[in-house]
Amino acid sequence: MSDSPASHGSVKSYVIGLILSIVLTIIPFTVVMTGALSMNATVWTIVITASAQILVQLVMFMHMDTKQEGGWNFMSFVFTLIILGLVVGGSLWIMQNLHLNLHIG
Repeated sequence: MSDSPASHGSVKSYVIGLILSIVLTIIPFTVVMTGALSMNATVWTIVITASAQILVQLVMFMHMDTKQEGGWNFMSFVFTLIILGLVVGGSLWIMQNLHLNLHIG
């Protein structure tokens, strides 16, 4: 192992990340404020741009990739996402099941 500190991004990568972040923020803002799309299309636009925003933040600003530290940072992040998905998905499934079976609301 080398004793060199983790590499930081270049100014170019930070500027690209900033521009992508701004664009990915303006797109859903514009869609919501203009009301140009249906409710479902608006929600999907927000979800897709938010997911892309997360990826931009992780790659451009937090420098997460599969090469550093043998990929362990990336693997631990994937594991965290899987556990989070199971917890959130399971909770939504249970709440939906309760809603249907107990006729609440």
